Amino acid sequence: MAEKSVQVYANHRRFDPWYHFFAFPVVTISVLVALWMFIRSLSRGFSVWGLWYVVGSAATVVLALKVRTYALKTQDRIIRLEEGLRLATLLDGALKARIGDLDERQLVGLRFAPDAEVPALVKAALDEKLSGEEIKKRVQNWRPDTFRV
Repeated sequence: MAEKSVQVYANHRRFDPWYHFFAFPVVTISVLVALWMFIRSLSRGFSVWGLWYVVGSAATVVLALKVRTYALKTQDRIIRLEEGLRLATLLDGALKARIGDLDERQLVGLRFAPDAEVPALVKAALDEKLSGEEIKKRVQNWRPDTFRV
């Protein structure tokens, strides 16, 4: 979904309110409540169902984390492909031959750089071994990515 505000380094991280402020807190609280209820019930004896509720709640947290991780990993793979193709069209000579030397985080950082800034940033990233965050901080004219997970 496209966002309405202007994207810059300071606000480029995305929070999905349904995930970050509802779903994940609910499943996390569910584990804590299940654990608390199970511990309190131990005074009346061991309950297999109480333990199973704790395990099921914990599995829900793991599922919520894995679903998010899978989506982010897929997004990073697509960014790697898109940026590799973009760099192949923007770079010449020696820099073009070194596209494969860029790591995933560097490619993710470069996606915010406008075409005019890419050659200098790629050279700096390779020569100075810049991280993705350092690359993003060096971008002068932010190229927004509003279609991200």
